[in-house]
Amino acid sequence: MTKLNLHLLSDSTGETLEMIAKAALAQFEDSDVTRHFWPMVRSQQHLERIVDEFKSKPGLVLYTLVNEEIRQRLEERCTALGLKHVDALDAVTEALEERLGQEAKGRPGRQHAMDEAYFARVDAIQFTIAHDDGIGWDNWEGADIILAGVSRTSKTPTSIYLANRGYKVANIPLVVESPPPKSLFDLRQPMVVGLTTAPERLVQIRRNRLLSLNESTETSYVDGERVTKEVAFARRLFADNGWPVIDVTRRSIEETAAAVIRLYQEREARDRPAQRGTKPI
Repeated sequence: MTKLNLHLLSDSTGETLEMIAKAALAQFEDSDVTRHFWPMVRSQQHLERIVDEFKSKPGLVLYTLVNEEIRQRLEERCTALGLKHVDALDAVTEALEERLGQEAKGRPGRQHAMDEAYFARVDAIQFTIAHDDGIGWDNWEGADIILAGVSRTSKTPTSIYLANRGYKVANIPLVVESPPPKSLFDLRQPMVVGLTTAPERLVQIRRNRLLSLNESTETSYVDGERVTKEVAFARRLFADNGWPVIDVTRRSIEETAAAVIRLYQEREARDRPAQRGTKPI
């Protein structure tokens, strides 16, 4: 198994760099990678302390540094130590500069600025937390997206992920014995999306959940026949109302959220011409 020290240097929080590294490392299975995270590198003195660590833990250096002096010093020190070093955003930034006809601002942490989009995202997160698991149904009209599905179909984690992308999301568990509130069927603004999964997979997830809570697994909650009926009930509800459906059986939270966003954007694109026509001239 190949071993590697991966040094991640950023002059901001390093969130972007971590995501890039995570996505790239997912493509390699038989490897032993130790990540060393160095955020908020904004001075030569700080950089020198980090470079000392390179000597004892040599490896690959990935960085996102917009300060030209600090960046140049890092590249010089890596070259002297014989370390491979890669700017994770260089090619993208250069391509954008060329196509947009302007130079990048070169300001650390610019993507984390507390602008209008930032506060919209905070608002979305607060809304989503306040409307989890069927709560606040009388205020669902203020949502962008409603996720519906039987218990343990990843509604809450998907909602939180979408909220972090700026979408106001509510979710509701579907229970055979307890019909959802009438307001769910009268919504005009939000897009309702049904989440479903294979019954046998759902039984496994629910059983693991009960075990983690030290509760009995001999309940109707994990009965195969009953779970199959629950899933069928939810699917009929989705079909009767014409709601789009996403099967989460083999999807990660990120993949499910990406599918929801695609559906939402497609709906927005369809509705946009009609909205444009209603505006006064």
